[in-house]
Amino acid sequence: MLRRLLSYSFAVVALGTLCGLPMTPLHAQRAKLPRTVAGKPDLNGIWQAMTTANYDIEPHDAKPAMALRPGPVVPIPAKEVLALGAVGAVPAGMGIVVGGEIPYLPAALAKRNENRENWLTRDPEVKCYLPGIPRATYMPFPFQILQSEKAVFISYEYASAVREVYLTNPGPPETDSWMGQSDGKWEGDTFVVTVTGFNDGTWFDRAGNHHSEALKVVERFTMIGPDHIKYQATMTDPQTFTRPWSIELMLYRHVEENARLGQFKCVPFVEELLYGRLRKTPIKP
Repeated sequence: MLRRLLSYSFAVVALGTLCGLPMTPLHAQRAKLPRTVAGKPDLNGIWQAMTTANYDIEPHDAKPAMALRPGPVVPIPAKEVLALGAVGAVPAGMGIVVGGEIPYLPAALAKRNENRENWLTRDPEVKCYLPGIPRATYMPFPFQILQSEKAVFISYEYASAVREVYLTNPGPPETDSWMGQSDGKWEGDTFVVTVTGFNDGTWFDRAGNHHSEALKVVERFTMIGPDHIKYQATMTDPQTFTRPWSIELMLYRHVEENARLGQFKCVPFVEELLYGRLRKTPIKP
């Protein structure tokens, strides 16, 4: 499947070249970057990833559902999601993990597989918990970066999550949290954000990929054109992984005139799931 996707991508590039479509060199695009008064790349705007990584950050084939059960020939959707039909199916993806595979310790890999088998009850996204970093970046929702010389703030449409990126180190995080503590600095034209102070409740995707409270994420936001950011993140967690590993993906600016963040406050949507059993007269399934 991956070979077919790569062949398709190569064919598209080759077709564009043969047809004489204009190709702007990367260095020329960077020279035209929007910049702040201080000369830094201007990240202000609404951005979104176009990837299937929220299903699984590793390369994966399409399948009928996230939750499966044995079928007469091949696995079939679990009873709880059967009625969703094609809407509940999983699209294929090339993955965003550099090298393709997350380097789990044996016990952590077993937990990942167990998470995967129990996706319906364990994925924090199902319960509308905050997504953590880096998952918030590649969920199928836009987010907005607000940047000044003194502060950087990121607002996410999903669950109205927010985070302030400190430009002056405030010291160690005072407590663990879903989104962690973000400390940012500029390295040339790249905005580097170090995130620590996570709890162990967030996942990297719907496929059960997880981490411990020892997770440290170093993000790199590099504008490669007025409307594109190359996003990289390196994860270090010696309690879960054998070595640091990275992801890479592209972020695209929303350029429509009326671009704005919507509100997806999903907590009310899962109240019945989480608390319906507490009704005086529970609703029958």
